[in-house]
Amino acid sequence: MQSTMMNVQLTTAAILRHGASVHGAARVRTLQPDGAVSGATFAEVGRRSAQLAHALRACGVAGDDRVATLMWNNQEHVEAYCAVPSMGAVLHTLNPRLSAEQLAYIGNHAEDRVVIVDGSLAPLLAPVLPQIAGVHTVVVTGEVDPAPLRHDGVSVVGYEDFIAGHPETFDWPEIDELSASAMCYTSGTTGNPKGVAYSHRSTYLHSMAACAADGLSVTGDDCILAIVPMFHANAWGLVYAALMAGADLLMPDRFLQADPLVRLIATERPTIAGAVPTIWSDVLNYLEAHPGQDVSSLGLVACGGSAVPLHLMQAFEEKHGVHIVQAWGMTETSPLAAIARPPASLAPDEQWALRATQGRPVAGVELRLVDDEGKELPHDGESVGELQVRGPWITGAYVGEEDGEKFQDGWLRTGDVGRIDERSFVTLTDRAKDVIKSGGEWISSVELELLLAGHPDVLEVSVIGVPDEKWQERPLAVVVVREGNEVAPGQLRDFLEGKVAKWWLPERWCFVPEVPKTSVGKFDKKRLRALHADGDLDVIDI
Repeated sequence: MQSTMMNVQLTTAAILRHGASVHGAARVRTLQPDGAVSGATFAEVGRRSAQLAHALRACGVAGDDRVATLMWNNQEHVEAYCAVPSMGAVLHTLNPRLSAEQLAYIGNHAEDRVVIVDGSLAPLLAPVLPQIAGVHTVVVTGEVDPAPLRHDGVSVVGYEDFIAGHPETFDWPEIDELSASAMCYTSGTTGNPKGVAYSHRSTYLHSMAACAADGLSVTGDDCILAIVPMFHANAWGLVYAALMAGADLLMPDRFLQADPLVRLIATERPTIAGAVPTIWSDVLNYLEAHPGQDVSSLGLVACGGSAVPLHLMQAFEEKHGVHIVQAWGMTETSPLAAIARPPASLAPDEQWALRATQGRPVAGVELRLVDDEGKELPHDGESVGELQVRGPWITGAYVGEEDGEKFQDGWLRTGDVGRIDERSFVTLTDRAKDVIKSGGEWISSVELELLLAGHPDVLEVSVIGVPDEKWQERPLAVVVVREGNEVAPGQLRDFLEGKVAKWWLPERWCFVPEVPKTSVGKFDKKRLRALHADGDLDVIDI
């Protein structure tokens, strides 16, 4: 028997129509350079998105042409999120923290035709632009001198002039929900970045998962502070979730330092936020140095990108009434795949133990563990293997590439190593390339980092494996000490005593002013290994 249900396509345009009409009074608010907060309703954003779509069509954007954005989190970027995919084109977010060489590679690989760039980022784009062959139009938000952006065959126009005079309604076309809606590239720590194309259907379903009670539980009563950049896995889906649920969006633009963020939280009172752990660590340090700041409006903070230290979650909850929830995902998973929401019936210590994990899969996502021979492992909390994932918003291939090693029997090989317990909670112990093998035994760099981060004198720490004549590899702890504090390697080693196996304890230590980070704020272990190999780290042996 066949279903008689209506075959309605799940598209970004459907999210936009819903947000602009049903939730038209909700607002997008953006932090400005002078500290003021500007705002526009979803209805106004819908009208301006229509104008942007007309302007893009008028300048030659047709079919599934790629429109790139090199922008911060602000209203104009939200308008691009709405207009570009809804008109049938493909939104391609560019990461301003990548090198010029990588930006040029990505722009050419994606076959970008138009770039919408924030005026503050125009100097970054100018030298790269001549290297991107297909771009014919650059649209600049804010005030900027267009001269450096001009070269043969490229038109440069201000954003407001670009959309001015165009109709405020657009006949959004019927789009195949399986066609591409947006593209995002992996950070490319090894080799060239790889493109992931999100479909309209995957975007719609991912937004529903984010709004669900077992996801981020977004409702129309919420205000979402989207700190995670809109060029990082589409801001973790927060923009589309807000449009779907009618939650206000609070956009920090380029102001991601602790001081403006804390002031923004205190004055605008967001209820949900999302950012990587390093952001929240900076915010916590700021709060400790500036007592009396009120960030208690945050009922839920989604935190991911790397493992979230337990002490960070506990400090926010006990001192500031802020509930941090650890989530796990990748660019390839759109990104929400698992979230650490333990059953309320458990005792507090059991809940904290589960909150320190990467969580269990949200509905629609399946996870499994596989050993080196490809055999599936039990979910017993002890067996360790590579995590694999599949689901309706998980990519099945990279754009324009065949990577047979990355995909296995319909599953995405994540490169993450860990275990899954009987309740389906995942604990990741390392990236496969970062696992330390010492004398034939595995040492988890992530677990050492999380434990050391709990020391009161440690600001941040990264652990890498370095060559050892006797044991093949041993851990090296690279530590940043809190300003005004002092701590010796022996004290940190003593702090680890009894918390891990004796042979896990590092003999090698290094103190640095800052741990190098990737373009998305993760510890750059590849860079640390290179610095060690070149003899550029001052290593202390104990």
